[in-house]
Amino acid sequence: MICCNVTLSEVETENIYSSTSTTCRYLYLTECTCYFANETSYECPVGVVLITRLIRSDDDDEEEEEEEEEAACQFDLVSRDLTSTHMFRLPTVMRQVRPVCRALAPHLTRAYAKDVKFGSDARALMLQGVDLLADAVAVTMGPKGRNVIIEQSWGSPKVTKDGVTVAKSIDLKDKFQNIGAKLVQDVANNTNEEAGDGTTSATVLARAIAKEGFDSISKGANPVEIRRGVMMAVETVIAELKKLSKPVTTPEEIAQVATISANGDLEIGNIISNAMKKVGRKGVITVKDGKTLHDELEIIEGMKFDRGYISPYFINTAKGQKCEFQDAYLLLSEKKISTVQSIVPALEIANQHRKPLVIVAEDVDGEALSTLVLNRLKVGLLVVAVKAPGFGDNRKNQLRDMAVATGGTVFGDDTLGAALEDIQAHDFGKVGEVQITKDDTLLLKGGGSAAEVEKRAAEIIEQLENTTSDYEKEKLNERLAKLSDGVAVLKIGGTSDVEVNEKKDRVTDALNATRAAVEEGIVQGGGCALLRCIPSLDSIIPANNDQKMGVDIIRRALRIPAMTIAKNAGVEGSLVVEKILQGSVDIGYDAMLGEYVNMVEKGIIDPTKD
Repeated sequence: MICCNVTLSEVETENIYSSTSTTCRYLYLTECTCYFANETSYECPVGVVLITRLIRSDDDDEEEEEEEEEAACQFDLVSRDLTSTHMFRLPTVMRQVRPVCRALAPHLTRAYAKDVKFGSDARALMLQGVDLLADAVAVTMGPKGRNVIIEQSWGSPKVTKDGVTVAKSIDLKDKFQNIGAKLVQDVANNTNEEAGDGTTSATVLARAIAKEGFDSISKGANPVEIRRGVMMAVETVIAELKKLSKPVTTPEEIAQVATISANGDLEIGNIISNAMKKVGRKGVITVKDGKTLHDELEIIEGMKFDRGYISPYFINTAKGQKCEFQDAYLLLSEKKISTVQSIVPALEIANQHRKPLVIVAEDVDGEALSTLVLNRLKVGLLVVAVKAPGFGDNRKNQLRDMAVATGGTVFGDDTLGAALEDIQAHDFGKVGEVQITKDDTLLLKGGGSAAEVEKRAAEIIEQLENTTSDYEKEKLNERLAKLSDGVAVLKIGGTSDVEVNEKKDRVTDALNATRAAVEEGIVQGGGCALLRCIPSLDSIIPANNDQKMGVDIIRRALRIPAMTIAKNAGVEGSLVVEKILQGSVDIGYDAMLGEYVNMVEKGIIDPTKD
């Protein structure tokens, strides 16, 4: 009998046939037809082939080889027919598959082997990856840059002009090309983390430096000396940019920075400028999805979180279906409150002092909730219960933030044995005004110490500086916002999720650019500031020719951002750069209008960020 038309696929799982915990490779038999000497055929049942041992014999003795082969491949065929629960053993048929097993063995055992390349071959492949990523990012640069559409594993495609978002989405099939792409991704990510903007400029600069550097190394230059020359030039450029930078003094300049970073969107520039007017230059500004077609600015004072009253029976005002209190006590608990005994002391103290009581806990249910509702309806007790926001450690941290802001104590595992039954009047937080709806809670005029609030905010800022997780940064920023005096919320509207997400990317970039400008000042935009730094490189005295090559690499790279902006506007970039260099120091190229203008007076400015 000869077995042909055999199709196998590999699966690795636990050996269900062994009493010991072992892992075996399974070959799933998807097709097998056997032909006999009498020219009749037999369709084999489809199933799983268990390979318990796979040994390759080098013995030339036929008898010993046959014995080893018999021991090498032991097969258990399990029928996959859903109409039958029987197990079939077909060793005769399965032995014919041994050549297939031998062919698969090298691939199974060497699946994770590394490829090693040296010299120009490796550099060429890496540079291809750099070019692929940089080309995708560079098209977004400037006022006439294009949008990029990114396929996502779920939901609608993402449309964006944000350089770092485009860079993060690229993953190349070739491993060596992907290494080059990942190196430039790191440049964009680091720029985004440090400055929050300028990721596209950083990407095209990185590509220019890598390309020139690889080319010089291929011609025999020393890479260590080239790097020294590059670093000398970079330090000189940074120092020159600081000299050219001037501080932001007016709201109009803030709006101009935001407008340029938002791809010339004047509406975004104005809304960010207005937000900074309301909460100050160091105030907290957050960006969220809006519920209308237009962008909105909302100023929130106090601590607000997205949890409402547990029961509608706590409502005490018909207008707006709210629960509103003045000068209330705040009880904070990390634990679930279910028994009446745990809340009776708190109710008695609040009643003695004639204060409304707001309970914020993991949950309030059972007898405790029934008692609160009954007293609210029958006795008119001023009380409301709210679930604490967040989950896990985030919930604990938010409760502690509330305690600091209101001067209260959080009851839970860390209260040194203190229980709710032992609560005293000084354990309550004090809140001047409380507004609670079915969806959110707002605490205003907390009674906490200003020094303690500042100390808590400083701790959060320190955590922000040390974390690299985007999720943690988002949560820490939310907590910092709730502790601050005022929070500006930019609600971004649009006709679809795709439009809203694209606009949110631009708003976030504009907000980061504005913050950088407020901190460290502004320079000419459109790549002109980098062009003005080129003459300063003449002052560098390199120690050898290789270092001079490194300086020249930076000299040529500084021209690339302005050339890319001009190219995206449909103009020859090299001609634009030469005209800017030959003109007045205040003159640059307005790619939107296609004119040479005074960049600062026109409002084409970029933030300075070291």
